[in-house]
Amino acid sequence: MAETQSIARTFPVKPKLKSTSANSSTPTPESKYWKSFKTPKEIQTPQTLVSSINSIAFSPTSPHDFAATHSATVSIYSGKTLEPKTTISSAFRDTVTSASFRSDGRLIAAGDLSGAVQVLDLKTRVPLRRLRGHTRPVRVVRYPRVDKLHLFSGGDDSIVKYWDITTESKIYDLLGHKDYVRCGDASPVSDDMFVSGSYDHTVKVWDVRVMNSGSVMEFDHGRPVEDVMYLPSGGLVATAGGNSVKIWDILGGGKLLCTMESHNKTVTSICVGKIGKESGEEAQQYRILSVALDGYMKVFDYAKFKITHSMRFPNPLMSVGFSPDCSTRVIGASNGTLYIGRRKVKESESMELVDVGGFGQVEEPQRRVLRPSYYRYFLRGQSEKPSEWDYLIKKPKKIKVTEHDKLLKKFMHKEALLAALNGKNPANVVAVMEELVARKKLMRCVSNLETEELGLLLKFLQRYSTMPRFSKFLMGLTKKVVEMRADDIKSSDELRGDIRNLKRDVEEEIRLQQTLLQIQGIVTPLLKIAGRR
Repeated sequence: MAETQSIARTFPVKPKLKSTSANSSTPTPESKYWKSFKTPKEIQTPQTLVSSINSIAFSPTSPHDFAATHSATVSIYSGKTLEPKTTISSAFRDTVTSASFRSDGRLIAAGDLSGAVQVLDLKTRVPLRRLRGHTRPVRVVRYPRVDKLHLFSGGDDSIVKYWDITTESKIYDLLGHKDYVRCGDASPVSDDMFVSGSYDHTVKVWDVRVMNSGSVMEFDHGRPVEDVMYLPSGGLVATAGGNSVKIWDILGGGKLLCTMESHNKTVTSICVGKIGKESGEEAQQYRILSVALDGYMKVFDYAKFKITHSMRFPNPLMSVGFSPDCSTRVIGASNGTLYIGRRKVKESESMELVDVGGFGQVEEPQRRVLRPSYYRYFLRGQSEKPSEWDYLIKKPKKIKVTEHDKLLKKFMHKEALLAALNGKNPANVVAVMEELVARKKLMRCVSNLETEELGLLLKFLQRYSTMPRFSKFLMGLTKKVVEMRADDIKSSDELRGDIRNLKRDVEEEIRLQQTLLQIQGIVTPLLKIAGRR
C-alpha cells in the first residue's frame, strides 16, 4: 500500500499587537477613477483669473466648451485643449454671477450685479438680447433642457422671473421667497419645471403651466441655500447650504432622503458627475460633487448614501463643473484659480455617440475587437476583475520563514529566543515570548541563559518594558526574571548596571504618569464647565 505523505503547513509567529496606519487602506477603483483627473502637460500651472470664480457652466454639445464667470467677464475655454478660447467683457457693467448655455451651445445667457440678464452669441460676442426687470443683482440664470426661447432668472430682489427671449419680455413674476434667491436649476425631464433656492432656507419647485397657485412644492433646507440642482432622473433634488448637502424626493412629496455633513465649512456649489468607465460595478453611475470653503471636494454616492472620495485644495472653493462626456472636471477657487482636471483616454479607442438622459449626446470610448493577429489577444483576461458571484481560486503564496520560526519548528526554544533578540525587532521578540508562554517554555529558557545572554535580555527589557505597546507583558516578565536570576545579577557588575538602568527608566515612567494624571485633573473640570455653556 502506498504511503500518503501529509504536507505540514507553516504558520509564522506574528505579534498580537500591531499598529495600523491611517493610510494603509488600499484605494478603491472609484477613488482611482477620480484621482485620474489630472492637469494636462500642456497646462503645467492652474489657470488664474482676476477674481473669485462665481460659476462654471459646460456646453451640452461636443466638444463641451465651458464658461467661467469672474469679475465683469465671462471666459470661454476650449473643451479640446482646455486653453482660453474667447473672453466676453464689454457687455457687462458689473460682476457676472451666473452663466448658462443654450441647448444647442450657440448662445450663452449671463446675469450680473447690475440686475441685467444678457443673451450673447458665442461666435461674435455680441449681446443679442438684454432682459431688464430685476431691481437688485441677478444671482442665477438658467436655460431649460431643450427650450431655446425661454429662460428663468433669480436675484436679490427675492423674485424668480420667467422670460420670453424673442420679445425681451417677462412672462411671469414668481413670488414666494422672502430673501435673496441665490440658485436654481431646470428640470431634466420637463422644460416647464424648475427649482429655486433662497437665503430664506426654502427651496421651491415651479411649474409655469400652473402659475395661479404659486410654487407647486416647497421644502426647508434649514440653512441659507447656496446651490440646488436636479438629479438626472428628474425625481430627486439636491440642495447645498451650511455644511450639509441634502437630497429630496419630489415624487414622494418633498420627503428628505439623506443628509450629508462631511464638510467643515459652507458648501458653495454642487454638480452631477458621472463615472464614465466601460466596465465594473461603478460604471455608468452618477455621483454628487460638492465643494466648500474648507477647500475640500467630496464625491457622494447618493444610491448608497456614502462618501466615496475626497480631495483637498489649497484655497476655498466657490464653484464646480463636470463635463457631460465624463472627461473634464473644473473647480473654481476664491482667489481666481481654476483647477482643471482631465481623464486620460487612449488614442486607439474609437468614439461612439450615446444618448444619456439629462446630458444629450455624449461621446463614449469603444474598444477594438481583439483578433488572434494581435499579441494582446493571448493576454486577455489577465487583468479582469472578478464579479460578485465568481468563485476565486487563489494561488497559495510562498511564506518567508524567519530564523526564529525555523528554530521554533525544531523545538529549539532557547535558540529561537536568542535569534529574535539579536534581530532587534521588538515586535518579533514579544511574539516569540508569547509563543513560548503558550508552550510553557519561557521561564525554562530564561533559567538556562548564560551571563552574556541574560545581559542581552535585560537590555531589551530596559529599553522596551516602559513602552505602552509592550509594557503589560514585559513588566510582568521583568519582575520574574529579576527574581529568578537574582544570584547571577549580584555576581556580575555588568548585569547590576543593566538593573540600575532599568530601575531609572521605570522611575522616570512613573513620574511621567503622575504628571499626566495631575494635568488630567486640571483639564477635566474645565471641560465640564465648557460643556455646560
